[in-house]
Amino acid sequence: MPIDPNVVQSPTRAKDYFVRHEHGDDRIPLEEAQRAPRVPITVILDGLRSAHNVGSAFRTGDGVNIAELFLVGITPQPPHRHLAKTALGSVDSVPWRHFETIEAAIAAARAAGNQVLALEKTEHSTSLWEAELKFPLCLVAGNEAEGLSEETMALCDGVVHLPMLGHKNSLNVSVAFGAAIYEVLRRYLLTV
Repeated sequence: MPIDPNVVQSPTRAKDYFVRHEHGDDRIPLEEAQRAPRVPITVILDGLRSAHNVGSAFRTGDGVNIAELFLVGITPQPPHRHLAKTALGSVDSVPWRHFETIEAAIAAARAAGNQVLALEKTEHSTSLWEAELKFPLCLVAGNEAEGLSEETMALCDGVVHLPMLGHKNSLNVSVAFGAAIYEVLRRYLLTV
């Protein structure tokens, strides 16, 4: 059987610490990072192709300390060398699960009591800055080229977008995810 160069053949050794960014070089044990209280935000990545985008989502998810990351369908999952390179060890601190279908992922998010919002710019979407957010919350992001399907958006409680003022009407999925998740975090912190 040929060796796939895109898949890590043996697990990478996790670092035994994470850096607390608010304290500069203050280091905490990985176990403490894993036990830290989670922000009630779940993220679903539906059909992403780029392991670099997924790794970036893991790293951003760690920065926000999200509750969980759901990887759907063809979305690369650990262990994967390109994902690991971008994630920088955050696959060890961010809880994640893989789902074969978006329907199963959304059902799991709903079963946990989440409001489910699609992140997509459409004719009828609401600016994330103005949307009513309820926590726990699940944010759904889609494929780099095609975004989220109409069927997927119909499964969600609403569709939100980031304001776009320039000529292009989209951002890279990992950039859009990063901007959106920090706005969601900001709004959550106003409620606690």
